[in-house]
Amino acid sequence: MAVNYRSDQAAADEIAGEVGGIAMQADVSRPDEAVALVERVESELGEIDALVNNAGVTRDTLIARMSDEDWETVIETNLRGPFNTCRAVARKMLKRRAGSIVNMSSVVGLHGNPGQANYSASKAGVIGMSKALARELGSRGVRVNVIAPGYIQTALTEVISEEMRQLILSNTALGRLGEPEDVARAVRFLCSDEAAFITGEVLLVDGGLGM
Repeated sequence: MAVNYRSDQAAADEIAGEVGGIAMQADVSRPDEAVALVERVESELGEIDALVNNAGVTRDTLIARMSDEDWETVIETNLRGPFNTCRAVARKMLKRRAGSIVNMSSVVGLHGNPGQANYSASKAGVIGMSKALARELGSRGVRVNVIAPGYIQTALTEVISEEMRQLILSNTALGRLGEPEDVARAVRFLCSDEAAFITGEVLLVDGGLGM
């Protein structure tokens, strides 16, 4: 298994060590780096059976204050990145007539959120792209699915105010924030043969927030 990172090598090394994999650096929003990453993975680890696109950033602000840079940074990472890596693996998966792609969206990509026009657009775009790819690649046995997490205990949610946290919890049927393991189990399922007849789906892992 390869764990890609752009800047946080320590975290990537830790995760790679836990799963018995290796960490590899690349900025997947850059097409050339995405291609080089895929080639390196294949060279060192063999054929890619599953691709999980999990890169994501936020630049939250109301649209009246949103700069071009705020918009472009989020779109480039959250939408252009998955496009680049999907394109880089697609031809070889098609040739082998096998493969699973899981793209990470968000409940915000389905329902929107004030102050997150850029993030919402990028995550909605991931859903649309994934459904198109599921239709495009399905006849060759390549599956493409989406996971839309709710609010998960990560660095991105640590900055949420206590007031907002309580509002989120009050609207979440299970009454708690998710854990990374909740998402990881869903990813593992969609990548596995147990999901062999599932493609083009959006799986909400949100504790009931998006109902």
